[in-house]
Formats: sequence, C-alpha cells, structure tokens
Amino acid sequence: MHNARRARKKKGLSRMMDSRLSALARAAFSSENLLRGKGDPVTIVVDAMGSDRAPKPEVEGAIQAARLGLAHVILVGPEAQLRDELTLHPSAAKLPIQIVNATQVISMDEKAATAVRSKRDSTMRVGLRLVREGRAAGFVSAGNTGAMMATAKMVLGTLPGVDRPAIAAVFPTQAGTVSVMVDVGANVDAKPHNLEQFAIMGEIYSRQIFGTKKPRVGLLSVGEEESKGNELTREAFPLLKALPINFIGNVEGRDLYNGKADVIVCDGFVGNVALKVSGGLVSTVRAMMKESLQETITRQVGYLLSREAFNDFKRRLDYTEYGGAPLLGLKGVAIVSHGSSNANAIKNAIRVAAECATRGINQTIEHDLTRSASQQKDNGSADFDSSSAEDAAGA
Repeated sequence: MHNARRARKKKGLSRMMDSRLSALARAAFSSENLLRGKGDPVTIVVDAMGSDRAPKPEVEGAIQAARLGLAHVILVGPEAQLRDELTLHPSAAKLPIQIVNATQVISMDEKAATAVRSKRDSTMRVGLRLVREGRAAGFVSAGNTGAMMATAKMVLGTLPGVDRPAIAAVFPTQAGTVSVMVDVGANVDAKPHNLEQFAIMGEIYSRQIFGTKKPRVGLLSVGEEESKGNELTREAFPLLKALPINFIGNVEGRDLYNGKADVIVCDGFVGNVALKVSGGLVSTVRAMMKESLQETITRQVGYLLSREAFNDFKRRLDYTEYGGAPLLGLKGVAIVSHGSSNANAIKNAIRVAAECATRGINQTIEHDLTRSASQQKDNGSADFDSSSAEDAAGA
C-alpha cells in the first residue's frame, strides 16, 4: 500500500515535471513571446510575390501579424492582384495593411546579378527602398535569396565595419533554448576576418533578440582542439579568441542541437549544408515516426494518448515558428524567409523584423564593430611601440 502511494506520487511528480517542461518549451518557441517592443507597432514591408504560392501566404501572414498587433504591414506587388486577394478576407479592411504597387517580380530561377540590374521596379527593390526612405522599419521576402542579398546590399548598403552581411538561422536545442548559426548561405567563400565579424553580429543577435545574457560563441570545426580544422578555422580561432565575447573555442556538428553554444560561427557554405541537412533530417524523422505510429492499433492508441507530447515535438522543430533569417550587417532590417513559407512563417518573419527594428540590432552591431576595430588598432599600436622600444634598447 505504502509502495503504491509512493509510485503514484512519483508518477504525479513526473507528470508535473513533463507539464512544466512542455510549458517552458512552448514559451521558448512561441511566435509572439519574443516581441518585446513597446509603444506603437512599427511598419514592416512584405514582398507579396516572393513565396512559391504567392501572394496567398504573404497576404494571410500579413493579416495575422496586423491582427495580433505585431506590426503595421505594407504589401508590395501588383496592386490589382493584391487587392483581389485581400477582398477574400473582409475583416482585413479594418487592419493597418497598405498596398504599394510594384510591376516586376524576380523569380527563383533568375540569376541574381542580372535580375537586380534589369528589374528596377521589382517587389524587392521597391520594398527595400521604402526601408531606406524611412517609411518602414524592415523588409521581409520569401523570394530569391541571392537576389535579396544583392538588392539589399545595393539599396540599403552595409554598416561601417561590415565587409559582408551574413544570414543568421535559429535552431532548437535539447536544453530548451535556441542556437544561432551565422552564416547559413550569404557567403560561400569567407575569410578569417569575416568569421570574426559574424561572431560579433551573431552574439549581438542572440543577446538582444533571445535575451541570452552572455552568449557562448563557438567556431564550427571538425574537432574541439584549436589545431583542428581547415586553414580558415585555424586562422579565425585566434581572432575570435581576442574578441570581448564569451568565446568557448571550437564546437562540432553534434553541438548544434545539444545547447553547448548559443552562437555557432561558420562560413556560408558549411552553414547552408548544415541547415539543409537539418531540414531534411527533421522531415525524415517526422515521416518515419508517422509511418511507425500507424503500423499497429496499439501504436495508434499510444499516439492518441501521447498526442500533446508529439504535437509539442513537432512545434519545436517547425521552421515556420521561427519566421525568417535576418541578413545581419545591413543599414536596415531585411529578413529572408523560405520559399515554401506558409502564412504562419510569414507572420513570424514579420515578427522577427519588428523585433530586430525595435531592439536596435543594427545600431548595436555598428557600435560593437567600431569598438572592436578601435581595440585592435590600439593593440597594434601597443605592439608596434613595444617592438620599437626593444629595438632601441638593443641598439
């Protein structure tokens, strides 16, 4: 009897812990909890013709964001087509959503350099121009990533001290936190000083958007030892080590999801491969789990009893909950979303853009890069003075 009560008590505590962990996970990855800006919502521009199924997801995502008060939204695209789409949602008439006409669209299969030069009235260029003119605080597009990168650099320009903007992607971890990887595709070829800048930008993004007090920054390599890796990582290691950040050294691919590092730095080639492998693995695990659960009646009953846990698992791995990936290092907020984005993904991309704008990400990046460059200059002068003194003493 006593053992039975103890077992029930233990089971009850286990359920309570599972419930608390579930609540924490939902809180950490909910779509609205990260928006900490106060006052009136900022205005975010959305490329309404970017996604694979445009403009439906963009319009529905804009409606959801405006209804939740995440931002005021400007939809950019063919005006008549967007108005027709909006009329399918009568309640949207009272929401803070505007339309700005753009007559050209850059498709996914177009070469970025050619499209950017030839299509001067593209949805991307028109939308980013609104940000540059101060009519909006940020821009979201689920269109051609290469064209987005090239257009943003041309229209907005890069921050002082930034050689190349980088894309920051967010990954869930076992610890119930998130890990930020920079870069995941903007720069397939990078130099050591680029990784140094990526580390600073990623650390700021983790600190200001996710509230990480002292982000642990790791350099993605093939081993934890400083001597491991290729020429790029070995040369970048001492640069990151000298920065005024919490650099924990090299991390490996397995550390992406275990919560060892809050920020993982790599070049865009490696980062994009990691991103695509992760996405493919998630899809495979989901498909295999679904197939396995449907094999027998017993498993189907077990699934029904554990549905909440499985839904929580799916939610934590759902890319649409994280919105888009910011292009860090620009003179303005620009968010890259997946081409297959649905309305939820667009809504969250708008939320990410608004958060970046209200938290002053760009201003902090500019300040910290300037400070880092100044410290390096001072250190260089000190080294020069020291060597000169030694030469004089020897003479």
